[in-house]
Amino acid sequence: MRILITSDIFPPDAGGPATYVPLVARELQQRGHFVRVLTYSEARHDGLDSTYAFQVERVVLRDCRPIRLLRAFQRIAVNARQADVLYVNGLLIETALVNWFLRKPAVAKVVGDIAWERARDKGWIKDQFEEFQQRRYTRSIELRRRLRNCALRQMRAVIVPSAYLQRIIVGWGIRAQRSHVIYNALEFAPLDQQPQTLPLSTQQRVITICRLTGWKGVDALIEAIGTLPDAGLVVVGEGPERPELEALVRRLKLDDRVHFAGQIEQERVGAFLAACDLFVLNSRYEGLPHVVLEAMAAGLPVVATDVGGIGEVVQSGVNGKLIQSVEGRVSHEENVRALRQAMVEVLQDAELRRRCAAGREDARRRFSACAMASAVESILKQAKE
Repeated sequence: MRILITSDIFPPDAGGPATYVPLVARELQQRGHFVRVLTYSEARHDGLDSTYAFQVERVVLRDCRPIRLLRAFQRIAVNARQADVLYVNGLLIETALVNWFLRKPAVAKVVGDIAWERARDKGWIKDQFEEFQQRRYTRSIELRRRLRNCALRQMRAVIVPSAYLQRIIVGWGIRAQRSHVIYNALEFAPLDQQPQTLPLSTQQRVITICRLTGWKGVDALIEAIGTLPDAGLVVVGEGPERPELEALVRRLKLDDRVHFAGQIEQERVGAFLAACDLFVLNSRYEGLPHVVLEAMAAGLPVVATDVGGIGEVVQSGVNGKLIQSVEGRVSHEENVRALRQAMVEVLQDAELRRRCAAGREDARRRFSACAMASAVESILKQAKE
C-alpha cells in the first residue's frame, strides 16, 4: 500500500504523536509499504528527515494562518492523490476537507478532544474534559465540535489508544463498530542505560514528564513534594505554565529540591527515568499517555490520576497507585494530600518497587511496536478494500 500519514507534530517536537508517528511509519515501511508523513513544523529539518527510511514533508508554520492553510490543503491534495489509504494522526479537519473531494479511504487516530484542547488553550473555557462532553457552548466552540465530528464520520475506521476514549468518541456519534482500541507502543531505551546526572541531593527522586499546562496538575505535585523533605522532583517538559510553576517553587523555597529539565530529546527520556525512584502524572485529562508506558517499561512504579485510559494499564498495589483527580470534583488541597499519601506509600513499599523493576520486560512485550503496527496495518488494509 501507499500510505499517507498526516500529523500536527513530528520530531524534533515532543509529544505523543511525535513519538508515535515515526514509530508506526517505520514499522509500516518495514512491512513493504510506501509511507510518506506530512506534518506541520516550526522549521525545516532536512538533516533529520533524511535519516528516516520513509519520506517526510513539512508545512512550515512561519506563514500567516490563511497562507499556511492553503499550503496545507495543497500538499494534502497532492500527496493524497498518490496514496492508497490515509492515516490521519493530525491535520484532521484539513485532511477531511480535502478528502471530501478525493474520496480516498481514510483511517483516523484520536488521542484526545481537539475542540476542548483548543478552547482551553485559548482561554475560552475553564471546564474540564468530562464537563466539556456534557455542556453546550458558544457558536465558535460548537462549530469546532461539528467539524471534528463530521471529519471523523468521514473515516472508514477510527483508532483510539484506550477503551475510555472509545466510549468518548461513541458519544460523538462515531459507531462503535468502526472504532478500534490499539494501545500505544514505544521505542524503549536499553535497560542498562546510564542514569542522567541530576542536580538533586535528596534521598528519593520523583519525576514527571508532561507539557506544562494547567490540566497536568504540576502545581499540586510541587506542593506535595514540599511536604516530603527527603524527596526531590524533576520536571521534564515545556509549556505556558512554566513561569508560574517556577514562581511557585521560589515561593515555597524549593529551589534545591525541584529541577526543571525543560524539553529533552526522546532518546534521553530513559536516562532520566533510570535516575529516579517514582514516576508521577497528576493529569486531569488523558487518552493513554506514552510517558506512563515508558515509566512502566523502565521499571518505575507509577502514581497517577485515574483519568482516561490510565486505569487500563496502572493497577494500585500492582505497578503503582491511582488517585482521584480534580476532574472528579476533588479540591486542589485534597489533590495535594492524595498525591503526598500515594507517594509516601509507594516510596516506602520496597516489594512494590521490586515487582515493578522485575516487570520491565513484560511491559515492553505488552506495548511492543510490532504488535501495534500489525494491528494498524490490518485496519488500513480493511479500509482500503
